[in-house]
Amino acid sequence: MSGKAVSTTSNSTVGSTTKKQIGIVLFNQFETLDVFGPVEMWGGMPDYEMLMVSQQGGLVRSSQGIETQASYSFETAPQFDILMVPGGMGTRSEINNPAMLAFIQKQDKATQWTVSVCTGAALLAKAGILKQRRATSNKLAFDFAVAQDGDVLWQKQARWVFDGKYVTSSGVSAGTDMALALVEKLYNREQAESIAHWTEYVWNSDPTIDPFAR
Repeated sequence: MSGKAVSTTSNSTVGSTTKKQIGIVLFNQFETLDVFGPVEMWGGMPDYEMLMVSQQGGLVRSSQGIETQASYSFETAPQFDILMVPGGMGTRSEINNPAMLAFIQKQDKATQWTVSVCTGAALLAKAGILKQRRATSNKLAFDFAVAQDGDVLWQKQARWVFDGKYVTSSGVSAGTDMALALVEKLYNREQAESIAHWTEYVWNSDPTIDPFAR
């Protein structure tokens, strides 16, 4: 079974090569799987392309020492249809980075979806865009996320959470489950299951099953 979809949306017109854009935010010490788990799953969506963005652009090193090229800086980035913010140890310093918070706020004004993995939710919360929204984060760093904004309706037991256009997920591998859930929203269940099958990934498709909640 192929993980490559036949489009069931009206994102692209016949004969058009225009694709919607997913902007993935990178920063020093981002968590590698937070980024590349969703990248693997979203690569099966025919109407979308993924672009990496960081404050300065160029190479950015993950917590595991992997360098990834960001094609755009905050200044040169286009408006993204989907903005995804990963977690990682780097979020501890990025919550105090005005440029990061301003970029998230600016992009969020026009995104169709704003998404986070792990402690990326802490950055969304610090940017002030999750107020009175249900959200979750890595359970091992839950207090850190909660401390960024007490007005968020934090969900301590959830693999991922949808609230309007906002999608937040728990720790690291939960982002891959969430990414498939977003595929299901954008396309259908069959397409999400096809991608999971093609990647030989056992998808936890129930967001209420959160074995790492304390």
